[in-house]
Formats: sequence, C-alpha cells, structure tokens
Amino acid sequence: MTTPGPLLPPYGVVVGVLLRLIVYLVAVLYSYAEQLFLKKDDNKIKKQDIPAVCDLHCCKDVPVRNGLIGQKPPSINPERLKDFGEEDYLNGDVKTWEMKIVSRNEELLRDALSCIPQPSSRTSLASCNRLIRFEDISAAAFKIQCGVQKTPCMYSRLSKQYGMDIYLKKEFLQYTGSVKERGVLYLLMSLPQEQQRKGVIVALDSNFSMAVAYHASELRIAVFVILPSSTAPGRLKLCRDYGAMVISYGATAKDSQVHARRLAQENGYLYLEEEDSAVYLSGLGTVGLEMYEQVPKLDAVIFPAGGHCGLLAGSAAALKHLNPHISVIGVESESFPVLQQSLKAGHPNDDQACNNHHFYGDVSGVCFGSNSLQLTGKLVDKVVAVREEDILISMLRLLECERATVDAEGAIGLAALVAGKLPELKGKRVGVVICSGNLELHLLQQCIARALTLDNRVCRFSLVISDCPGDMSKLLDILAREEARVLDIKQERTFVTSELFTVEVICTVETRDKIHTAQLRSALLERYPTTAWTER
Repeated sequence: MTTPGPLLPPYGVVVGVLLRLIVYLVAVLYSYAEQLFLKKDDNKIKKQDIPAVCDLHCCKDVPVRNGLIGQKPPSINPERLKDFGEEDYLNGDVKTWEMKIVSRNEELLRDALSCIPQPSSRTSLASCNRLIRFEDISAAAFKIQCGVQKTPCMYSRLSKQYGMDIYLKKEFLQYTGSVKERGVLYLLMSLPQEQQRKGVIVALDSNFSMAVAYHASELRIAVFVILPSSTAPGRLKLCRDYGAMVISYGATAKDSQVHARRLAQENGYLYLEEEDSAVYLSGLGTVGLEMYEQVPKLDAVIFPAGGHCGLLAGSAAALKHLNPHISVIGVESESFPVLQQSLKAGHPNDDQACNNHHFYGDVSGVCFGSNSLQLTGKLVDKVVAVREEDILISMLRLLECERATVDAEGAIGLAALVAGKLPELKGKRVGVVICSGNLELHLLQQCIARALTLDNRVCRFSLVISDCPGDMSKLLDILAREEARVLDIKQERTFVTSELFTVEVICTVETRDKIHTAQLRSALLERYPTTAWTER
C-alpha cells in the first residue's frame, strides 16, 4: 500500500506564484502613479493657459459684457504663426527662419505676452515706448478677446457707386462707440496689481477717456474722470454710467489736466493720457489682425490718421507682417495735416492747431509721439488729406446706405474714396475702418443738413412775383411738375426793392441729386428770368 503525497504544492511553485503577484502589484502601482502625476501636470498647464481677463469677464457670476449672452467670442488662432517668419523689431533689418509649433497654442502667445514691459511710472507710460512686434499684437488679441467685440467687416452697398469692393470694419459698434477700447483694455490689464488697487485718472473729453472709464470699472479699478465745465451734459452722464467718478473742474481742458495731475501726485493714481506706448499700440493693432482674417485677399486698407495715428501705426505693423503687398493708407484733414508735416519734418509737429475740435474729435490732436510716427513712416504706403465737405458727405453716405451714425473721425477714411483721392484702388478689394460713432445730437443735425446742401439735394432760391391771386399757385405748380419737395417758403412784401405790389418769395426745396437740381433751375429760369440761387 503506497503512502499519499503531500497535500501542499511544492515550495518552488509557491515562491513563483508569490513573485508573479508582487510584480503585478508593482506594475499596477506604477501605472496609477504615472497617471496621477500626468493629471497634475495637465491641471497646471490649464491654469496657466487661462488668461486672467477670462476669469473676470467670462464667469457666470459676472454680468455679461457687450451683449455676449452666453457666447464666447471666437478666439484668435495662433496656429497661423507657423506660416510666417519670426522677426526682430520692425525698425531694424528683418531676420526670418523657419518656426515650428511643437507645444500648446496658448504657450506661444504666453511667451509673447511676457515680452511686454510693465509700466513703472506713476504719471506716464513713457517707459513702455518701443516699436512693437507682430508677436505683441497677437498676444494682445488673445488677451483682450473676452473684453471687446470682434466687430464685423462687411461688404458695403457703396461698392458699386465707387467702382470697388468696399469692406467696412465697424469699430463704432464697440460698447463705448470707439476703437480706443482695444488699446485701453490691454493697457489697463498690463498695469501692476499695486497700481490697479490705487486707481487711474484721466482728464480729457475724448473717446480714450470714455474707454478708460468703462473698462477700468469692469476690471474693478478705481477710475476718476476730470472734465471741464464746458463739457456736454450727455458726456458727463455717459462716464458716470460707465462707473467712473466724474469731477467737473475748470473752464478749459488745460485746467482739468493740471488738476488731474495734481490729484495723481497726491493720491498715487496713475494719470493716463493717449500715448504711443508699445502696449497701447499693440491693442489697437488687433484691428488689422482681425481684418486680415475676416476679408481674404485684401488689396488696401484705409485708416483715419491725423495727430493720433496709433490705430494706423499699430494696424500697419500687423498687416505688413501678414502680407507686405497690402497697401496701408492714412487719411487726415486738409485743415490740419499734422501727420504729413510731421513725416516731412522727421519729428512730431506741435504747431498745427484745430479750431473745430468738437467736430473732428481725436483726429484733431497734435502728434503725440515718435514711436507711432516712426512706424507710420516705415510701414504706411500713403497719407492723403480730404476737405471738410468730403467728410460731411461721407457721413451722409454712411447714414443712408449703411444706417451707421458716425462722427468725423469715423467717416474720414471713406471720405478719401468719396473725394476721388485714391483712383488707383478702382476694381480692388478695399477695407475701410469706421473707428468711431460718438457724435453729439446737435452736431448730427447740423452735419446732415449741411451735407444735403453740399450734395446738391437741398437748394434755396428767391424770385419776385406779382402780388396777385393765383401767382403763388403757378409757382407751386412748377415745383410740383418738377417733383421738387418744398421744405420752406417765405414771402417778403415790406423790404422789396422792386416794383410796387410785388412779393419776393424765398423757397427751400429738396431734390434727388445734382441732375434733378439742374432741371429745376432751368424750368424756373424759363418762367422767372430773375430767379436768384443761393450758392453753397
């Protein structure tokens, strides 16, 4: 009878099973640890990639900005940078080499953003003055995208009238009605936190001041606006509604500026004025970046110029980097060609003065810096000047055809096409920046009435008729037959130098166009040879 074998497995088998179990446990623990560390790294990257402005403007607990209800504006895609060369400052020789994006898109913009200097002065931003790079503009576009509108660049109904494809960049649709919001927002976001806690102060009745009032309040930065007593009540109310502390001081703008600088020194506020710092120009340059994305194959882009040519300089830096063949054109007024004279002299010209600041707005200022002037001289292809009459007709065209109520600064770009100053653009694709729409109501009425007269659509004439029954009806019959609309009619019997028992009739009528006016004039002269027309 054989004895039974041992019930337990051999020792070697037990040891082998235990070793395999230990190896399996070690592998599982290693895999779990690796996933844990990778998850932590991803969280760090996500936290770094989210810009601070989105934490402030895009969260659910904060009121929706600029009408964006639950919708985030389309972001600027930095992937396009791979198709272009990286370059040094625009004031030197350009060095290009191949560049390949191997990491997250936002990291490239974050590296560009770190190049922007932080202002350290309490009363000026002069320390930021340097020529901007394309990377600065891309970083600005990425950082301000949650705070400003990406305005449409639409095909215009005026294209057929002027023989070219016109695309209007409607920057007057920004919350404060001006393109200055772009540069102001980026400027305020670039301030050190200590200065943001102290606050900022401005002292001009301008689009720049209104943009500072609004965006500083949105960023929870204390903001003070010092305005002269002559400022229109509507402008004061707007700044208060934006959230600024508004103080009316002094009879002139100079008095307000002196008072604002004194308050800044005493209380540690940062006195802000429109300068051509790299940060401010980079924010304005995002207009050119957006137009290049929105309208393919642009041949030329027209910008307002004048003394404050930051929009022209910043956008030219972006457009010329993306496509050197795009023509960049600036337009200013013949009454004060500040930019043309400054370019000719090689330095900012402060001699030109404008006596009609309320009409021209910010384009009437003196040239405020050599930075934007240097960029304009290197990158802008042409600067033209237009008459005040052309600007008024341009405002009328935009109101009639585009339903856009703009001021002189917003209409001056289109005025170059209205005046026929750019015949070389016939048949091409042209972008026009409509940068501002802050026109006071009493000025709007005057501008439209004057523009209709300049466009030969409102005319006035006087004639002498017999003061007998039926003569006035004969005159009205002629006007009705010629389809002229009577706006006003007056009769003068006392101070008439002609025959007795006659009446002088002064009539204001509306016609369709210049041809219709000529037909009416011919019909009246045929019946009343002494008809006198009031010249414009």
